[in-house]
This record gives sequence, C-alpha cells and structure tokens, in this order.
Amino acid sequence: MKNLILAAIAFLGSLFSANAQNDLIVNTAGRKTVSLNGTWHYIIDPYDTGFYDYRFKERPEKDAGAYWNDSRPKDKTQWAEHGYDAPYNIKVPGDWNSQDRVFLYYEGAVWYQREFDAPAITSGEDVYLYFGAANYEAHVYLNGKKLGMHKGGFTAFNFKIPKELLKDKGNFLVVRVDNRRHADEVPTVNTDWWNYGGLTRDVKLVIVPGHFIQQYALQLDPKQDIALAIKNKKYALNGWAKIANANGGKVTVEVPELKLKKEYEVKGDSLAFSLEAKSISLWSPENPKLYQVKLSYGNETVSDKIGFRKIEVEGKKIVLNGKQVFLRGISIHEEIPQEARRANSNNDARQLLGWAKELNCNMVRLAHYPHNENMARVADSLGLMVWSEIPVYWTIDFGNKEVLAKAKKQLTEMIARDRNRASIIIWSVGNETPVSPARNEFMSALAKMAKKMDSSRLISAALEVGYNEGINHVDDPLGQYTDIVALNEYLGWYRGIPSDSRTAKWTVAYDKPFFISETGAGAKAGYHDDKTARFSEEYQEWYYQEQVNMFKTRFPDSFSGLSPWILADFRSPKRSNPYYQEGWNRKGLISNKGEKKKAFYVLQAYYKEIMEREKAANNK
Repeated sequence: MKNLILAAIAFLGSLFSANAQNDLIVNTAGRKTVSLNGTWHYIIDPYDTGFYDYRFKERPEKDAGAYWNDSRPKDKTQWAEHGYDAPYNIKVPGDWNSQDRVFLYYEGAVWYQREFDAPAITSGEDVYLYFGAANYEAHVYLNGKKLGMHKGGFTAFNFKIPKELLKDKGNFLVVRVDNRRHADEVPTVNTDWWNYGGLTRDVKLVIVPGHFIQQYALQLDPKQDIALAIKNKKYALNGWAKIANANGGKVTVEVPELKLKKEYEVKGDSLAFSLEAKSISLWSPENPKLYQVKLSYGNETVSDKIGFRKIEVEGKKIVLNGKQVFLRGISIHEEIPQEARRANSNNDARQLLGWAKELNCNMVRLAHYPHNENMARVADSLGLMVWSEIPVYWTIDFGNKEVLAKAKKQLTEMIARDRNRASIIIWSVGNETPVSPARNEFMSALAKMAKKMDSSRLISAALEVGYNEGINHVDDPLGQYTDIVALNEYLGWYRGIPSDSRTAKWTVAYDKPFFISETGAGAKAGYHDDKTARFSEEYQEWYYQEQVNMFKTRFPDSFSGLSPWILADFRSPKRSNPYYQEGWNRKGLISNKGEKKKAFYVLQAYYKEIMEREKAANNK
C-alpha cells in the first residue's frame, strides 16, 4: 500500500502541478447547472464601435455607448445608438456563419446578449458562468461589469459571478466574440478550415458549494505492468483532486461497481489518492466499459463515467491493455457537412462517430483543435480511440514566446477538460509545422509539457515529409520527443498520380510506431469519369486502392495505423475550383450532402480485412 501511495503522489505531481493555475470546472454535466442555450440577440460590430469610442480608445465601464451596457431608454430624451432586440436573434450554441448569409464570410466582432434570472441556490453556494467555447476572443460582461476575457476558440472557460453582482431577475449578460485571425495567435492567420465564429458550444450557469472539487483524475497507474495486473487480478488506480477554496476535511472516492470506497484527507488545496481493485473490465474498442465514479466533498458529490485502460508503446508497437493494436482511423473536422455548420451536440457527435464506426474504424483523429466534449464522451461509449490536438498549425510564429505561452495554455485547457476520457489515447501538439531550430524548440517544449501533465497517454504531432524519387526518409527532429512518429503524406494527389506509390520506399529514423496521420485525394460526389480524371470519384477510389497496396507491401514493420484525410467534405475558403470545390475541401469519403463516395468502400474493406485477421489471430 505504501508503494501505491507514493505512486499516487508522483501521479499528482506530474498531472496537477503543471495545471495548478487553470481554474476550469471540469465535468459540468455531473454538477448542478442551468442552461443558457437558446435564442440570444446580437449586434454586428465591424468597426468595434461598442468597444472603442470615436478616438479609438477603449470605452469606460459606464459609457452609455458601450455595448455591454443596457441602452434601453428610461425616457424618450435619452440618447442611444445600440440595442438588443428581435429580429436580431441568434441561436446558442452555434456558429454565426451558418445562421444568416450576412455572416458567411464575416470576421470581426459580434456582441451576444440575453437576460437570465438568478438560479435557486442555497446559503454558501456560488454561481459560475461556463462557456464550452467561443471563437476566438471573448469578453464577458454581466450587468455592466466585466467578468473577464478568454482567448482560444476551442477550449472551455468559466468565470465566477460575484454575489453582489447577481440580481434575482433580469441579469443583463453580454459577450463580445471576435474571430479575427492574427499572426501572433494560435491558430495563426493561415489555416485550411472555415473560421466559424461565435458561441459555438454550450453556455451554462454552474452552481457549486463555496468549497468544491474543481478538477480531478482517476486512471490506472501508468507505471504498473498491465499483464501482471491482469494475471494477478490486482489493479492499481491513481488519482488526484484539486479543491477550490479548500477548508480541510475529507474527499470520498467511490467506484460502486468495484466495491471501492475510501476517504482521503485534504491538505492545502489538493490531494492524491490510490485504490486497489481486484477485478476490472478494461476499456477497449471491443469492450467500452465505463464505471460510475463518485467524488464527494462537503455538500457536493460529482459523478462521472470513467473507463480504465493502459495505452503504451513497446518498441515499434502500440499496445493497448497488453496487446498490440493497429489504429484503423479517420480524421474528422468538427463540422456537420449537410448543414455547413459547427458540430456541437450529442446527436452531432453520434452522426460523425457513427459514420466512423460504419467505416470499421477503431480510432478517430479529431483535427485540428480540441472538439466539443460530446465527441470524447460519445467515443468513450462507442469504443473509439481518440487523437486530440491543439491548433498549432502550419506557420505559427515559433520564435515568439508569447505565442508559445498561448499554445501551452490551450494544451493545458484541452487536457484539463478531457483527462478522464478513456477514449483519448493521444495528445497531439500540432500539425504540419515546418522544420527549423525555432520550431523544434517550440514544439519539443509542448511535447515535454504534455508528457509531464499526463504520462498515461501517448504524445504525438502530425509531421511532413519531402518526397523523393527513391527513398522517403522520415527524420523530423521532433520525432525524438514524441511517442509515435506520425506523418501526413499525399503521394498521388499533390505530387504525381496514385500509381507512383508503387515504387515509393519509406524508412523511419526512429524505432517507434509509424502512423499515417493524413493521406487522401479530392472527389466531388456524383462526378464520374475514368480514374485518371482529377476530382472524379474514380480518381479518389484509385488513390485509396494504390495507398492500401503500398501500406500492405512497402511500409516499414513499425506501421501501426492510419487516419486518412478526411471523413466528410468540409468548408474551406482556400478551395476555389469553380467546378469541383466551390469553397469545399472535397477529400471527404462522405460528401457535404451525406453521400458515401466510392473510396469509402475501399477503406472500409481494408479495415474489415485487418479486423478479420486480428480476430483470427486472437482465436488461435
């Protein structure tokens, strides 16, 4: 037991210390909440009139022209040049681009407004205002007072509402959301997806006691020998909890189905704990078992569903629960193609991940930013392993220390929200970043930070390769800091034709698992021609046929999986072919109308073949 406690303390140090400054309330679904989703009002503000005066100076707090203040006149002599009312309505959650043509290409500030009544609370309870995401920069005001500001379009954040500010009726809530791109932000000005702006995810009030469990983790001890644990039916669980406004006392940790229940003393604002289970049904794609976990402190009990599994690398193999696993993946953007909008709901997640299951996937790469929380939770329940990524993409300002700090903050927020999701097996620190000394330092710092925060998962990044006539050698310096070597390759699309892959040779400089994080070709659904015609379904089908043949015959023995680009067509201003693209990246295996293209069935058959081979091997 002493070793278990020491391991738990080490686990707390690696996971919690790096995240000590993050005040995110995790697992809001397991707490007392009031939804603020629904119809809000808006003002489009391309000149930033609501934020700056006519001298372009930031408006004082009580300025009548500030859009965070209620401008409804008390009498007809009162001056007012802004206001919130119908028909200027907008739905939350949701991007603004898809809700009205006036927003389609808009990049700038939009002010959101709604009113709410104070929730019913007991003595000693506090109320927090929680946002699942706002793209990109959000300034939040309540009853004319600023609660705070957040940058980063894909991570959750929250603000405590001061008791003296909260009114019983008619609280005037305003959020200024600005999705303009900047060279010193993450992502930067240059991306290949639609810049959906707005309050894109749930907004809610979270009601908690004055002293409460803010963040926590519970996982299998990543250092234990899983084969030995399975053999001896003795599993070590390690965890920690961060207590907001701690005042001593004890935290009770309970896993009812495993008949585990223990109390742990709070020292300072945190605690580490350990449990030992005699029998655990390990989470896997074939067995996505989730256990109810309860953590209690004072008057609050937080309930979650957590799966227990061990993911690791053994030489050139990816190993799940002691067995080698081949990742049959697909990349996904957080977009519902049929409606050209951001995905945000549980039903949206079930559509996208249901398509992945139909493709015979056991893994998805959620690109190129943290997706909404429903995606990871539904993946937990469906048995889909997940690669989750921060938007360090292409030409980030790698020499800028402030940009690195922003990337680290987004990495911290991503891990904080989803560290209890068994489905997430890979934290990715970026995509297709060009090699340079500054980039290597920037990216390696992120990789090392991710590993320090969470040693129970694999760390990766999607790398690039320079194509050669002979051997394609993968030797990106970042590979020495990642657990797997992941590569984006498009041999036969951006260079040559699909049959060129027949002579391609691949070598990897690292004795690590080799993973194809992207490969693909564009096709407009319904356009049919012979296979040499670009953008025809037949060309995309041919591309996948040649790629599959290359994977089978000429890839190194470290080849451990792939996540082709991409599940479904998605919007991108970079894609301007007037006949085949029209603002859509057409590499999807499913069209923007939900139609499966011919290449879908090529990849589906390849994955089925792998599944049957693995099943036969396991039955021997």
